[in-house]
Amino acid sequence: MAIRNIRTEEDNILRKKSREVTKFDKRLNQLLDDMAETMYAAPGIGLAGVQVGTLKRVAVIDIGENLIELINGKVIKEEGTQVEIEGCLSIPDVYGKVERPEKVTVSYLDRDGVHNEIYAEGLLAVALSHEIDHFDGILFRDKVIEYIDLENVEDEEQENQQL
Repeated sequence: MAIRNIRTEEDNILRKKSREVTKFDKRLNQLLDDMAETMYAAPGIGLAGVQVGTLKRVAVIDIGENLIELINGKVIKEEGTQVEIEGCLSIPDVYGKVERPEKVTVSYLDRDGVHNEIYAEGLLAVALSHEIDHFDGILFRDKVIEYIDLENVEDEEQENQQL
């Protein structure tokens, strides 16, 4: 495994649409392993392929429960809304309130190409939505309602918000 460089907002690759994954091989497994190591080292709770310079629809997410590897993920159902504080590993030290679905159902493939669905609410719904936006070149900054100065936010609230 290897820690990869995280691309920042100045890099135009973050605005490009990622391609669907069609090959499930050792290279994909290595990418997923590297992305997880990179995300944990950052530290963050989510990382999309484009953030490490790979235009593939892949992401890793761990909100403290266990690692989710998301390949070709897409939201197939949304319910309600929630406004939470988000950040992004590609936009360091910038945080803002973003409106996202309160609950989502996401269809995706795992590293073996097996189809799965995950139902999520709360922080996991935010993380899934955030990473899937990356697949289409959308940054959380595009959806910010209000920017936040973290010095005025309680520690618990700001923890685990780097996606």
